Amino acid sequence: MGLYEPDDAAVLRLDAERALVSTVDFFPPVVDDAYDFGAIAAANALSDVYAMGGQPLLAVNLVAFPDALDKAILAQILRGGAEKVKEAGAFLAGGHSIDDDEPKYGLAVTGLVHPQQIIHKSGAVPGDVLILSKALGTGLVTTALKRGEVNSSDLQAAVRSMSHLNGNAAQLAQAHHCHAMTDITGYGFVGHALEMARLSCVDFLIDFAALRWLPGVEAYARAGHFPGGMQRNRDYYAQWVDGDEKLPAWARGLLYDPQTSGGLLMALPAAHAQSMLDALQSAGEMAARVGTVRAGAGRLQLSAS
Repeated sequence: MGLYEPDDAAVLRLDAERALVSTVDFFPPVVDDAYDFGAIAAANALSDVYAMGGQPLLAVNLVAFPDALDKAILAQILRGGAEKVKEAGAFLAGGHSIDDDEPKYGLAVTGLVHPQQIIHKSGAVPGDVLILSKALGTGLVTTALKRGEVNSSDLQAAVRSMSHLNGNAAQLAQAHHCHAMTDITGYGFVGHALEMARLSCVDFLIDFAALRWLPGVEAYARAGHFPGGMQRNRDYYAQWVDGDEKLPAWARGLLYDPQTSGGLLMALPAAHAQSMLDALQSAGEMAARVGTVRAGAGRLQLSAS
């Protein structure tokens, strides 16, 4: 696989039984706690391997850090990342650092997948059911944090969600014959759902009422605590969305809210969907059945029922 198909990670087939999955991701702090930031950034980077149906094997740190800032902060960032890599069952093998005015952290991750078990964005077919493995709204919560308006319990819930690995959801997707999958990150729910729909040459019917939101998110949306990326996402992706005009402005914004380390959006055969949802929820995932797939040309249809 190369650049012709925009999937979540690059895949290099080694032989009939093995393919390497390679990805990289890093960003500035989204929370104040250094350990939490490291764990969130690591979980986010690992997620692209999971989104391809793979298992992480090896990670290396990518660090930008101000020389004048206390190195104890950097130690906590790296500890958070290292413990998350260990939780994923992968090895952390050093990395690279530079001096920069703003801290940034992430990972380059290499994983492994059987060539016949790669899950692309492009495999959704009419009749599939759409399941999302995590609640939405991290962009609103972290923006409220930056503005000094966040509730501490809401922030803790968002940190738990962002630092939660998608590994269990990815394994269950394999076991339930998932046709297509991607993780929900910076393009928001609509942007990443549209990538799947357009690459699969189908339409997605999304039940807005079925989407799950992190605690406090509706209040933050009503108060206008949207990150700048929300409007950029909406300006671009709204041309392929139908039915969102029936929603109030704050609710429309939720659909385009950029996510950090969001859940996996999966298109599964209807016969396996309820079993998949039950397994996810039994494992403690905040999963929900959020829509269905029909024949089409790559659009999203929103309903409020």
